[in-house]
Amino acid sequence: MREIVLDTETTGFEPMQGDRIVEIGAVELFNHVPTGRTYHQYINPERGMPQEAFAVHGLGDEFLADKPKFAQIGQAFLEFVQDSTLVIHNAAFDMKFLNAELKWMNLPTLPMSQALDTLEIARKKFPGSPASLDALCRRFNIDNSSRTLHGALLDSEILAEVYLELIGGKQPDFALSTKSKNETQGADGRWRPQPRETPLAPRISQKEAAAHEAFVESLGDGALWKKLG
Repeated sequence: MREIVLDTETTGFEPMQGDRIVEIGAVELFNHVPTGRTYHQYINPERGMPQEAFAVHGLGDEFLADKPKFAQIGQAFLEFVQDSTLVIHNAAFDMKFLNAELKWMNLPTLPMSQALDTLEIARKKFPGSPASLDALCRRFNIDNSSRTLHGALLDSEILAEVYLELIGGKQPDFALSTKSKNETQGADGRWRPQPRETPLAPRISQKEAAAHEAFVESLGDGALWKKLG
């Protein structure tokens, strides 16, 4: 199962009022395991950067001046995400901007059904509690000390950790991120544990084992253990 954890930075809040995407960051997961493959792109928004937005992400006009325009990277972005589930914090915001940019290029837009909103998951799981990315990092003891400013790739990497905690913590797949001799899979495609190469040492003493055998003998021939044996 391929998933893309994604974040964007923008010049503001409304693409229909002239705001544009200035950065996209994405992290690839396969069966909930980071593959190490990422997508990261700064984008020239073809407009000035409002001070309010600059204060959030620190991406200014001079820095973005020589970066490609969205029209130059849109197709490559679609080729990276494909039809994979897009894991996004406050998905409506990012999807609104991505689809506006894609529509302006006459490229296929991304259906909202393709997005999985971690903000919505967090609010359902912890009703009434703060559900920002920083708040969830504090809840799950995830180090976000390097997040002095918002950055799309860094936020995607942090969100990937938060997402895995939201869905129940690290899955068995984490030990199986690459094919190995320890990996087993059932007929239904699900992960299955494999017997240990070295059995665990017994946890009862010889004295305890002897006492158990004596107890079973004391039950006579009607003992259930003997019938099953």
